Amino acid sequence: MNLFNLFCKFSIIIIFGLINGEIFDMKDDKVWKDKLSDEEYFVTRCSGTEPPFTGKYYKHKEKGTYNCNCCKQPLFSSDVKYDSGSGWPSFWDSIDQKNIKTKDDYSLGYKRIEIMCANCEAHLGHVFEDGPNPTGLRYCVNSLSLDFNKKESK
Repeated sequence: MNLFNLFCKFSIIIIFGLINGEIFDMKDDKVWKDKLSDEEYFVTRCSGTEPPFTGKYYKHKEKGTYNCNCCKQPLFSSDVKYDSGSGWPSFWDSIDQKNIKTKDDYSLGYKRIEIMCANCEAHLGHVFEDGPNPTGLRYCVNSLSLDFNKKESK
């Protein structure tokens, strides 16, 4: 087992086992490890973060839908994507609030709001209250958490 996998396992045990008091299911973990790259697994299943300004969707301009990379649940439309200057893809609204789950995150010593896919609980990023109108929200999302479906031309 390499150091990266050991770190991920340790992070998952801490995050899911100790903080939430939930039982860690190794079967589900194996499914995700088989389906995702090491980097995708780290971000989506270990609540990791990709380096800013490096994600494939950071400066992405095509029209379409950004879905969860794990379960393909529709999350964000390109119509609400904007350049926040943060280094990560940013959106001022989701396709449907029922598709996004939130929870308080104190991992950096202060409160942030973590966003996750409501269907599979993949870590997406965080939401902040410094976004543009009309919502005032900035969904700051890791590219590795997303899968893009291009809008078909008519």
